[in-house]
Amino acid sequence: MAKKKETPILQPPYQFDVVWEELMENEPFLKIFLSDVLEKYIVNQRWYGGKSSKLKYIELQEYFKIQQDGEVYYGLLLDVNFKEAFYQHYFLPIAFVTDERFAQMGAILPITLNGTEGNIIDAVNLESFNKLVFQRILNSVPNDTTRVRYHKSEFLTDREYVSSRPMGLEQSNTSIIINEKYIIKFFRRIYASKNPDYEMSRFLSEKKAFKNVPTYSGSLSIMDASNTNVTIALMQEMLPNQGDAWKFMLDELHKIYSNLEYKSINVYQLPKVKLFERLKIRDVPPEIIDWAGLNIFLKLQKLAQRTAEMHIALGSEFEDTAFTPTHFNDDYTVWLKNRLLYQFQNRINSVENNLHKLEGLALELANEFLERKNEIRKQFVSFDWTKLKGERIRVHGDYHLGQVLVKDDDFYLIDFEGEPESTIRDRKVKQPPLKDVGGMFRSFHYAIYATIFNNGNKYPYPQEDLFHAGELLYRYFIGVFLETYVSLIQENNLNIGYVQERVYLLRYCMLEKAVYELGYEMNSRPRWAVIPLGGIMSLLKEDE
Repeated sequence: MAKKKETPILQPPYQFDVVWEELMENEPFLKIFLSDVLEKYIVNQRWYGGKSSKLKYIELQEYFKIQQDGEVYYGLLLDVNFKEAFYQHYFLPIAFVTDERFAQMGAILPITLNGTEGNIIDAVNLESFNKLVFQRILNSVPNDTTRVRYHKSEFLTDREYVSSRPMGLEQSNTSIIINEKYIIKFFRRIYASKNPDYEMSRFLSEKKAFKNVPTYSGSLSIMDASNTNVTIALMQEMLPNQGDAWKFMLDELHKIYSNLEYKSINVYQLPKVKLFERLKIRDVPPEIIDWAGLNIFLKLQKLAQRTAEMHIALGSEFEDTAFTPTHFNDDYTVWLKNRLLYQFQNRINSVENNLHKLEGLALELANEFLERKNEIRKQFVSFDWTKLKGERIRVHGDYHLGQVLVKDDDFYLIDFEGEPESTIRDRKVKQPPLKDVGGMFRSFHYAIYATIFNNGNKYPYPQEDLFHAGELLYRYFIGVFLETYVSLIQENNLNIGYVQERVYLLRYCMLEKAVYELGYEMNSRPRWAVIPLGGIMSLLKEDE
C-alpha cells in the first residue's frame, strides 16, 4: 500500500504559484499561515483577549471575500483554541500589498504570489480597504440576502467617500473614522450571534429615536456556515466631545478635594446621609454644596436623566421580543445564582492566591472578605424573585463613567457590548434596569478613590480623612442621582419596583459589580483592590 504523500513544510521566503484571489484554497499556505505566523501576530495585538491563557492552536472556521470592482480582501473567522480547554472567535481582515510603505503597517507575512513579492497585512491598516467597506455600506440594497451583508441606515446622508483615519487608543475593537463624520467599529472578538452593540445601537436609533447615543449608520455582517448572522462591523455617527465622563469626574473631584484645604474643612464635621436616600439638590446640606460646589450635582442630575431616558426607551417595546420587558421568574434566578456563585468562587481563589501582594488597609479588607465569604455567598444565594414586582429589560450591561461621553453640558452613552467576561448569551439576558445604575454608582466610588490615589500627596490630609470625606460625598452623589432617575422612570411607567425592592436590587447589583471588579484588581493592580473590597465591606456593614 502506497504511503500517503505529506505536504512538505515550506521555509521562508514563502512562495506560492497561485493568485491572491485563490490563495485561501491553497492548503500549503494555510498550514503555514495558521501555525506560527498567525499565532505570533495575534498574541501581540491589543485586541487579543487571551493573553492570560496559553494558546494551543488556531483554526480557520471560515473565510469570505470583501470585494468590489475586482478589488479583493479576505475576512477570516478564526477559532483560537487554548490549552485550558476553551476557545475564542476572532475576525481578521487581510490584504496583499506590494508597496513596502504599506508592508510596515500590520504586517503579518512576507510572501511571493505568482512571482510577485509582497506582504500579507491586517487590512484595517489600508485606506483602500476602509473606503471599500464604507462604499459597500453606502451602496447596499435593502433586505440584502447574500452571504456577506451590508446595511445602510436612513441616517447615513453622505453620498461619497472622502477620507478615513484610524481612531487610535484601540482596545478590544478597531475603529476607523470616515469622512470625519462616522466611525466604523470592526469587532475583533466575535460571537455566533448579532453583537449587542449593533442590536442596541440600531434599536435606540431607528426604533426609539433616542438622541443621546451615537446614531446608527450602517453595518457589515456575515451569514456563517450554520446560517447564523454574525456582526462584523458597526458604523455610527461620530460625536465630537470633550472626553469621557471618567475624565470629567476625576477633574471635578480633584477640585472638590482641593477645596478641603482651601476652605479649611474638617471632614468629620460634615453632615452625613443615609445610603440610597433620594435627594433633591435643595435637600443637600449647604456645607456639602459649599465644599463640592453646585455644578457637580447639576451634572449628576443630567446624567441620571439620560440614564433614565435610555431605560425608558429600552423598556417601551412591545413588538420585538428581544426588547419587550419581562418579569422576574425562576429561570432567571437559576441563571443568576449559577453565574454569580461561579464568579464569586473565582474571586475567592484570586484573593487567596494573591494575598501576599496586599498590604495595609487592602490586606485588612481582604482578610475580612475571606472571613465573611459565606455571608457574601449567602446574599447571592438568597435572591428571591417571588418578592420582586419590577420589570426586567435589555440594559447597557457594562455601564460606567468610561462609557459616557461629555459633549458641552450633556452626556452621550456609548459601547453597548456588555461585560467583557460574560458570554454573548448572558449579555442579552434581560436584567433589572438598576443593574446599570448600580454599575454607575460603583464607577462613582472608583473615581473618588482614584482621585485620592493619583493626587493624595497634593491634599494635606491623612489618607483616612480623605477616605472618610470620599465615602460621605459618594452618598450625596448617589442620593441626587437617584432622585432624578427614579422620578423620571416612574413618570414614564417603567416598573422598577417599590422602594424596598429598589434598595434591595441596588445593593445586590452593587455587590455583584464589586465582586466582578475584584478579579481585575487582584490580577492587574493589587494596590487598587482596596476599592472593590471597600465597596463590598461597606455594603455588608450598611446591612448591619
